Amino acid sequence: MIKQNSAIDPKRLRRLLLRLMDIYSPSGKEEEILAYLHGHLKKKGLPVIRQEVDDSRYNLIVVPPDTDARVALIGHLDTVVAYDLENYGYEEQDDLVSGLGAADMKSGCAAMIEAYLSLWEAGHRQLPVALVMVVGEEEEGDGAERLMEAYHFPWAILAEPTDLCPCLSCYGYMEVQLSAKGKRVHASLASRDQNPIETMLGLLLHISHYMVNDRPEGVYNIRNLLSTQAGFAVPDWCEAWLDVHLPPHAPIGDISLELEEIVDRVQKESPQVDTSIRLATIEAGYELPERGSVVEALQATYSRHSLAWEPQPFPSHSDANQLWASGVKPILLGPGQLDKAHAPEESISFQQVVDAAELYRDLILSLIF
Repeated sequence: MIKQNSAIDPKRLRRLLLRLMDIYSPSGKEEEILAYLHGHLKKKGLPVIRQEVDDSRYNLIVVPPDTDARVALIGHLDTVVAYDLENYGYEEQDDLVSGLGAADMKSGCAAMIEAYLSLWEAGHRQLPVALVMVVGEEEEGDGAERLMEAYHFPWAILAEPTDLCPCLSCYGYMEVQLSAKGKRVHASLASRDQNPIETMLGLLLHISHYMVNDRPEGVYNIRNLLSTQAGFAVPDWCEAWLDVHLPPHAPIGDISLELEEIVDRVQKESPQVDTSIRLATIEAGYELPERGSVVEALQATYSRHSLAWEPQPFPSHSDANQLWASGVKPILLGPGQLDKAHAPEESISFQQVVDAAELYRDLILSLIF
């Protein structure tokens, strides 16, 4: 029997968010939060299943029986490594919730779970919507990869921190590994053209100039710069890792070749150091048109909530790129701001978490009727 009242319960939502944030769950070590949430969903009567990702980790999936899910609500339960292992959990001051995962994205996960649960408890047992909590988004993306091996959903809503702005497009991403290898010699015999660190610094400067002058629409980040612990000697090895984010329609193939050409030029300038590039990850961006049943339902939901419909591209890499490559149409929409994510002062407005849960709930209802 369908009940009329399927309202979001802010107190229950707050308790769930607190519990999720107080469980430390960096990528690859999500076992505790998975065990808790699996038990929580089972206790609430949801038909949750565990989809194995590796020997100790799994995705949590709720798909109503005998129902074709048109949309999947997808959140990731992992976070980056804590900035401070002594102080990473839930803190609250007035409306502000702080702590690891506040914005990215335990708030979004909690909002999706509360939205789904409120409708389930109201008697909606044949929802055309799946609820999916994956692992590994911040590192390997292995949760989303495993999900796509066994399931297909025409549409997905991902709870990335978009400040409740609908994102119908997503930036592309390249993860770049640069290596420079030379010969270890005594420090007193050092020369610029034989030092892998000198060569690497020159290479990074070339790439920086290229991105600023030729690809100003892109965003690059020198994530890591490592070398041999040589002591009183010239190191024989240096390595750098770069993140490159590119707008949805950027020619990612051309850019990858142009980066390789820069490395080739540096190799010719410093032949005594072996310089190489490896594109560890290449994932194209995408842009959805503002039409289709789910987009139209979301537009109507925004109108009912008196929210401005102003789609923006999501400027970061996420599971959405993998889903798109697998034939799913992903929309990114979640509480929190991206500039708060991965930061020591990560925080979110709890009212926005409640607003997100109401948006998710009302979107699901609009897909039912």
